[in-house]
Amino acid sequence: MATKTAEGAETAGTGSGTEARKDDETTTAGPGAVAETDQAEQAEQTEQTGEAGPETDGDEDGESGDAEGAGEAEADGPGGKVPSGVGQGAGAVVSAALGLVSLTGGWIGTVASAREQLIGQLRTSTSASVGTQLKEVYGDAWHTTALWAGLFALAALITAVVVLVRPAFGAPGRPQAAWIRSVAWAGLSLGVIGLLLAVLKYSDALLAVPSAG
Repeated sequence: MATKTAEGAETAGTGSGTEARKDDETTTAGPGAVAETDQAEQAEQTEQTGEAGPETDGDEDGESGDAEGAGEAEADGPGGKVPSGVGQGAGAVVSAALGLVSLTGGWIGTVASAREQLIGQLRTSTSASVGTQLKEVYGDAWHTTALWAGLFALAALITAVVVLVRPAFGAPGRPQAAWIRSVAWAGLSLGVIGLLLAVLKYSDALLAVPSAG
C-alpha cells in the first residue's frame, strides 16, 4: 500500500509537473503569439493603406484633371469668349455717317443728278416748251438727287436698327456700351429725317421745280 501510494504520489507529481510545465509554456508563448498577431494585423493594414492610397490619389487627380479640362473647354468654347463690341460700334458709326450723307446728298447723288441733267439736255430740243425743258433738265435731276438721298437714309435706318437690336441675340447679361447706343440712335434719327426730306423732295411737296406759267 505504501508502494502504491508512493507511485500515485509520483504519478501525481509527474502529472502536476507536466501540467505546470505546459502552463509555463503557454504563459511563455502567449505574449509572443499576441505580438506576432498584432504585427501581422499591422502589416495587413499597412498593405491595405498602401494599396488604397495611390488609388485615392489617382481618383482625386483624375477628378481635378477633369474639372480643369472642363473649365478650359468652357473658356475655349464660343460661350467663353467675351464679345468686344467692335462690330456694333462700327455699325453705329456707319449708320450715323449714312444719315449725314442722306441730308447732304453726297457725291454719288451729285454725280447722278448731273448725269440726269445731261441726259435731259440731250433729249430735249431747243424748240421744246419751257415747261418741258424745266422738267427734263432740272426736274428729273432733282428727283434723282432726292432718290439717292432716300436710299442713303434707308440704309442708315436699317443699320441703326440692327445695331440696337443686336444685344437681344447676343450673350445674355452683356449690356451694350452707352456710346454705341448713342451713336446708333443718332444714326437712326438722321436716317428718319433724311428719309422724310427725300420723300418730300421727290413728291415735289418741298422745293418743287417752278412752273413755266
